[in-house]
Amino acid sequence: MKSTTILAALAAYFLATASLAAPVNINTASASEIAEALHGVGLAKAQAIVDYREAYGEFSAADEIVFVRGIGESTYERNKADILVK
Repeated sequence: MKSTTILAALAAYFLATASLAAPVNINTASASEIAEALHGVGLAKAQAIVDYREAYGEFSAADEIVFVRGIGESTYERNKADILVK
C-alpha cells in the first residue's frame, strides 16, 4: 500500500515536471537552457545549435533548427511547440 502511494506520487511529479518545460528562444538561450527545454537534445546538440547561430546568425523560423547537424525532422516535430525565435 505504501509503495503504491510512493509510486503514484513519483509518477505525478515526473508528469508535472515534463509538462512544465517552458518554451525556449533558440536565438538567445544558452546551450544548457536549450538542452533543458528540448526533449532529445542534450548538451552537445544544444551547443551545436548555439554554434550554428553564432556562425550563421539568428534563426528566422523555428523549423530552421533542422539545418543544425544532429537535429533532424523528428527532433523538430517533437519540440516545435517549445521552440521560439523572437
